[in-house]
Amino acid sequence: MGKGRAAIFAAALALALMPASAPAATSKDALREYAAATWQSMSDMTDPQSGLPSDQLFTTGRRSVQTSVTNIGALMWSTVGAEATGLITHKTAVTRLTKTMTTLEHMQRGAGGQFYNWYDTRDGAKLTKWPPTGEPLNPWLSSVDNGWLAVGLKIVATSVPELSARAQAIYDSMDFGTYYNPARNQILFHIADNGDAPCCYDTTVSESRIATYIGIAKGELPAKTYFGTNRTFPDNCGWSWVETRPVGFTTTYEGVPVYEGAYVYNGSRVVPSWGGSMFEALMPSLFVPEEQWAPNSWGVNHPLTVDSQIHHGLSDAGYGYWGFSPSNNPAGGYRAYGVDAIGMDPGGNPSGNNTALVDRGWSDPACLRPPQPDPPASAYTHGVVTPHAAALALRYRPEAALDDLARLRRDFPRLYGRRGFLDSVDVDTGQVSDSYLSLDQGMIMAALSNALAGDVLRKAFAPSIAGAVAPVIGQEAFNAGPTG
Repeated sequence: MGKGRAAIFAAALALALMPASAPAATSKDALREYAAATWQSMSDMTDPQSGLPSDQLFTTGRRSVQTSVTNIGALMWSTVGAEATGLITHKTAVTRLTKTMTTLEHMQRGAGGQFYNWYDTRDGAKLTKWPPTGEPLNPWLSSVDNGWLAVGLKIVATSVPELSARAQAIYDSMDFGTYYNPARNQILFHIADNGDAPCCYDTTVSESRIATYIGIAKGELPAKTYFGTNRTFPDNCGWSWVETRPVGFTTTYEGVPVYEGAYVYNGSRVVPSWGGSMFEALMPSLFVPEEQWAPNSWGVNHPLTVDSQIHHGLSDAGYGYWGFSPSNNPAGGYRAYGVDAIGMDPGGNPSGNNTALVDRGWSDPACLRPPQPDPPASAYTHGVVTPHAAALALRYRPEAALDDLARLRRDFPRLYGRRGFLDSVDVDTGQVSDSYLSLDQGMIMAALSNALAGDVLRKAFAPSIAGAVAPVIGQEAFNAGPTG
């Protein structure tokens, strides 16, 4: 399934090239239906006593024991979104969030008031053994995961008066300066109980920038931290191990030299992420109006990222569908999927389980690495599409995103049900994931809530960081745009 549909490809590609706009009124019914079903999955994966969401909800109704602090943040913003879209009453939202907040207030924390990454959904206990195997687990504090928890807390503090003071108190107590590495001007991946503290998030197009935004806004990270990461790695032989040689120039912001690099793909210069995935590029924009605050960087790059995903799925690979991002592997396990041509990882994040990858080589005579031919469309088999990636694109290519979701639902009936979209599908075999992931459902719920309720989640979060962050990111111009 997914091959030989030239008419479908052409129609979908035409939709993808339409300018970004709000979803048409005739699409509101579909958005409301998706939101109601997605909220059902979020509700079903939440422990009724602790108020904590499980990391994974299976089609059998079984919930995983573990949860992450990202999942808790996602439940918080999804609950606010469910109220804003009329799925639950304010009283119900307060009741549910009170349980979550009470458990959160009693959970063990580490340095800087940061939360550990994994907890038991049943009572909020810090996990030191991985369920269900019982293998030892070294607890750690994750910068990016605490960032997403902080987003959920701030949204509750802004939107739920009954819990505002409690949510704000936890938010205020979380010090993101704990992760700062001044020698690198970057933030650590995590800090483990055994002292392990690997460095660092070093790419700009990454979901980790949410932690940087919050740290800057709270005065815990210097503004220059934003410019400590790489738009691409530098254009010199020391970095010729990446799959594509960048094009760009060097400039300076906040006293920091910045190489404004980009990759050429599909007639455009795109600032790539590490893995070429949708959530690395677009998840922060669910809550931060990056394209408005930084029109010459994110305002150009976000639509190009979506266009690149569409082009890969419909043209390069010929799957007939698009939307590639880390998700469940329908064949089992979890895997990082992406569009390799707009990713920097030399090992590649493929768009499917075939592992067809590009290698554009390096043209400098001093470090020549000959390019390899791009894979033909026939090499791309077992493409894995995840619905949350299309949901993330709703703001930038709404018609194309709605069309993609509608065709996935139509062509793979097992993918969609009363709890919304399961996590992923192999578009060749039709094999569907057997579970819902809390984070991925939370991204879908955030995108739908914003589309249906006037950017409710952006309005609840963005003002808290606007004064400090908007002037910083607004001064930059990426080397992104049409190649002409």
